[in-house]
Amino acid sequence: MRVFTTAKTELSELWHYRHLLWMLIVRDLKSRYQNSALGIVWSFVQPLAMTGVMTFAFTRVAPSNTQTPRAYILIMAGLLAWNYFSTAIVNGAGSVIANGALVKKVYFPRALLPIASVLSNGINYLLAVPLFLLLSLVSGHPLHLTLLFVPLIFVLQTIFTIGLAFFLSTLNIFYRDTQFILDLGMLILFFLTPIWYDINVVNSIPITIFGIEVNPSYWLPRINLLASFINLYQDAMYKGTVTVIEYWLRTSITAIVIFIFGFLFFRKYSPRFGEEI
Repeated sequence: MRVFTTAKTELSELWHYRHLLWMLIVRDLKSRYQNSALGIVWSFVQPLAMTGVMTFAFTRVAPSNTQTPRAYILIMAGLLAWNYFSTAIVNGAGSVIANGALVKKVYFPRALLPIASVLSNGINYLLAVPLFLLLSLVSGHPLHLTLLFVPLIFVLQTIFTIGLAFFLSTLNIFYRDTQFILDLGMLILFFLTPIWYDINVVNSIPITIFGIEVNPSYWLPRINLLASFINLYQDAMYKGTVTVIEYWLRTSITAIVIFIFGFLFFRKYSPRFGEEI
């Protein structure tokens, strides 16, 4: 009961500071496009340009998607989710350090910092979704009713990302190597995440690693939770299919567990942030 009471108190405090949260989100968005000629237009230009480059690379240079009709739609569905995750995680991991002066001088729930960082990037994702819809319409790709699942996937991904941001921002306070490891990790994760290919066509032939046989098609979506989110997005946005309920349940439960443990980890060490920054 004490755990639930504490959680309720802290959630109430976060709600009390909701106006500050909104101010932090707006500040992040403004600082991102400050002194930029195109401003928020970059939210559309960047994913569109990357989709074009990746489509050319993976259908012409290394033709892994030659049999995939309108492969650029598949790629954009995954790329938008990847951009949201990668930018939110990198910014979220550095959110407390970046606001060190504020942390030292003013009291407020420190959890607002990684939350605001993730949500500001979430707004960028939502701004880019109409670009996906427009590209689908122009190219003749059907807009499926399964698009109605996208908001739910987005909420689950946001919960998952905030949980990781809690954990990584805490580590980054005490171990500054975290940022360097994260940069390398995101590069590796990019190639292990099915953005430009269908997770269901991953080679099921086992590979041997240190004498142990590993089935890539089985372990990829289980070890890399982001692969699960990308699959959910591509099923809903590109294929127009409803992902099996077991997949939804596993992804949802894992996202919630990561959020809870990330928050508890952040809460445990947050009193020491001021002296460590």
